[in-house]
Amino acid sequence: MKTRRKAPPVSTLVPKREGFFLDGQPFQIRSGEMHFARIPRPYWRHRLQMARAMGLNTVSAYLFWNLHEPRPGEFVFTGQADAAEYVRLAAAEGLKVILRPGPYACAEWDFGGLPSWLLATPDIRVRCMDERFTAAARRYLLAVGKELAKFQITRGGPILLVQVENEYGSYGDDKAYMAFIRDTLVEAGFEVPLFTCDGPGAFRRGTVAKTIPVANFPEGPEENLKELRAFSPDTPLACGEFYPGWFDHWGERNAPVSAERSQRVLGWMHERKISFSIYMFHGGTSFGYSAGANTGPNDEYQPTTSSYDYGSPLTEAGWPNEKFAALREIFGQDANPPLPPVPATLPVIAIPRFTLTESAALFDHLPKPVRDVQPRPMEAYGQDYGLILYRAKLDAGAAAKLTIRELHDYGHVYLDGQRHAILDRRLGQNATPIPERKADVKLDILVEGMGRVNYGPFMLDRKGITEHVAFPVPYPAGVVMGWQVYNLPCDAAYLKKLKFGRKPRPGPAFHRGFFSLKATGDTFLDLRGWQKGHVWVNGRHLGRFWHIGPQQTLYVPGCWLKQGRNEVIVLDLESTGRGSLAGLAKPVHQQAAAK
Repeated sequence: MKTRRKAPPVSTLVPKREGFFLDGQPFQIRSGEMHFARIPRPYWRHRLQMARAMGLNTVSAYLFWNLHEPRPGEFVFTGQADAAEYVRLAAAEGLKVILRPGPYACAEWDFGGLPSWLLATPDIRVRCMDERFTAAARRYLLAVGKELAKFQITRGGPILLVQVENEYGSYGDDKAYMAFIRDTLVEAGFEVPLFTCDGPGAFRRGTVAKTIPVANFPEGPEENLKELRAFSPDTPLACGEFYPGWFDHWGERNAPVSAERSQRVLGWMHERKISFSIYMFHGGTSFGYSAGANTGPNDEYQPTTSSYDYGSPLTEAGWPNEKFAALREIFGQDANPPLPPVPATLPVIAIPRFTLTESAALFDHLPKPVRDVQPRPMEAYGQDYGLILYRAKLDAGAAAKLTIRELHDYGHVYLDGQRHAILDRRLGQNATPIPERKADVKLDILVEGMGRVNYGPFMLDRKGITEHVAFPVPYPAGVVMGWQVYNLPCDAAYLKKLKFGRKPRPGPAFHRGFFSLKATGDTFLDLRGWQKGHVWVNGRHLGRFWHIGPQQTLYVPGCWLKQGRNEVIVLDLESTGRGSLAGLAKPVHQQAAAK
């Protein structure tokens, strides 16, 4: 006779003015943000154990819609996207979970987590009551409910809170939209308390009835929480995002944030039993093409680095630092039972310098082109990420200026196969002089997408050439017509078709090399000496590199390496030939950006 497995005990979380009450007892939420998409799956448990050892009792996690629905109606909740397994592991390590399903996340993630296929609709509007957006968002949130609603504390799981949208008050004030997201989450089966998350000054725009507002801030807990109390007198005081550091843009470096600030602000809240979440406890890495971008005070484009270390208590590679030690001391003072020991850090190795010995020119590996009257962005051709090449003919004629509207984000202009100019959206560059031509010339414009804007009013950030190419010869208002468009997603399928040879090739080109290991471990691939591009190790896309910094190394998780032979492919768009690589025991991430 089979015995029935005992059902896990169910719980309730009740928000009151005095705070949160779990099964009738006061419960201070001590949370830290970690995104499982930014952590190799084999390392999930280790990072969760680190959170528990620092004194956290909860982890907060965004879901990224574009990770879970890469194509309309095709959902992925396996492998690196296995949200349910991450939640199970959190519970096994004694942690509750705050779920932040979106549909919008921000998080310096490409398009704020929204899927790029939304942008194939030319006039779509996001994060508002555009039926084309809300229908897709509802389908996604219902799929999330099927995966995760069963893990709520009301059903014996660890999920105790669910967020409605994210920082909406910083974007808009469509109350019907916020009510729609709230009601869709309820329809999806979520019955634990719902909350909204906004910075001070944005509560009125970003909140919606039947949810708990919480505040985001890096400093000044007393005054910020006072504003929250004035806005919502009967709900708990809570900090949804406390920032122990910040992220970096390419070409910019933020000053490190001291451990003292984290001690002071979190100590103040901990002493008063105010719930909080540290954004980020562990930032991890925006592998592949997943890093997003921001816009600056003058609307300038600011792409984010692949490293999402964030100055967190746990570094990009999962190492506890002085912030970790300082916070563990605070949280451990009244811990009952005592905090568990800090787990050992994972093995780290150095890899001796080795030379890449094979190359494959990108222009030798062009797919069949799509013919178009005028160029369109890559999303219009069904492409999500990578590079895209536009080819046309310029007639013989006088010198004139070529203008690309809008170039998103980094373009190489070639005339008859010779590089003529590089245009950088960050610097507002979108035009180049073209000399007099005695005969027709072939015009190539190779465009790299550097990450879609993830925050603010410019999120409809399509990649490639998003408007047109103007060339006023022979007519003053001339627009270049008749294009061949080559999709270059530079994904696993594309890399498999590359034919490498021993002859060195200048960029844009792929370069391949190999190294052997007797033992595996985490390492940091040293890209100093290379120019700009991407790196794959054993087929895993590590992310972007760029000589301007501040990031000069790419994190290589040891679980992606193997004993024996390992393969590295570097796509360098600008180098004059092949170079060498080495694996370092520490990252290089503080060098001044080049002018």
